[in-house]
Amino acid sequence: MVDDNRVINPQARPDDRLDQALRPHRLDEVIGQDQVRENLSILIAAARKREDPMDHVLFYGPPGLGKTTLAYVLATEMNVNIKITAGPAVERAGDLAAILTNLHAGDILFIDEIHRLGRVVEEVLYPAMEDFALDIIIGKGPSARSIRLKLPRFSVIGATTRLALVSAPLRARFGAVYRLDYYDMPAMRQIVHRAANLLGVEVDLAGVEEIARRARGTPRVSLRLLRRVRDFAQVRADGVISDQVATEALNLLNIDTLGLDEVDRRVMATIIQKYNGGPVGLSTIAASVSEEPDTIMDVVEPYLLQLGFLERTPQGRVATEIAYEHLGFPYNRPKEQPRLI
Repeated sequence: MVDDNRVINPQARPDDRLDQALRPHRLDEVIGQDQVRENLSILIAAARKREDPMDHVLFYGPPGLGKTTLAYVLATEMNVNIKITAGPAVERAGDLAAILTNLHAGDILFIDEIHRLGRVVEEVLYPAMEDFALDIIIGKGPSARSIRLKLPRFSVIGATTRLALVSAPLRARFGAVYRLDYYDMPAMRQIVHRAANLLGVEVDLAGVEEIARRARGTPRVSLRLLRRVRDFAQVRADGVISDQVATEALNLLNIDTLGLDEVDRRVMATIIQKYNGGPVGLSTIAASVSEEPDTIMDVVEPYLLQLGFLERTPQGRVATEIAYEHLGFPYNRPKEQPRLI
């Protein structure tokens, strides 16, 4: 069963609250995501020039890439308050109404996992985002009447890992939609080095490189690995993180040179050994490793697809040649013959 406490799981965990002190506070402190940063700087400058709240912003992409961090950065840059909630937490229309009526002019409302908002709640959010108004129904039956309350002008920042699940009407009300991609190695090295300095950890460039390479292009994972390697170094290496110390610590965590852990390798080995490399359906893979299909699709697959270890085809998932090579299996799949037309 896939463990939610895997070190390389990009989903947020309670111990990640320690990373908040390491988050950048200004836009010029943000590392990576260059195109998104450039667009956000223009958005902020234009809003300041007009002395208006920012346009509504939607961030989407895999977990752990900094969507929440960017929301805090935007609030700091605009010098306004930010109120945080999540889609699953807003169960009733009245919950959202209570949040909206407590906003002040220019405030930012950040809604994490916005794709999990209920339809009834979304209906309340539409006029709030578009007309800065809140429609309330008073009474029941024939005597019921609608009252429209004016709201101060505010900005909504939404974050989602599943853009396709955000309803089209809600998506259309965001003026700026940005995708966050996995970080490249230079950006990951900078993130690890900056975090090590803030934590007061002595680390050489080779140690930074080793942690960054195994962090799966995800800042949240890199900070988690840095904390675990720091613990190892303090106990067994006088607190200094060298290439050898980082390698030993990460090997002890069962994370290989590409950032794959035991669960990732088990999924790939299942496809290769039990199903001759595929194609095999998602539900079949999940049953073989005793896990839910959604967990395989949301937690395990994204990084394997990014590495090119896995292909999605209409018939199912297929392991690629480089996956065989990395796991040490002989590649004996027949090459596809060209179809005659």
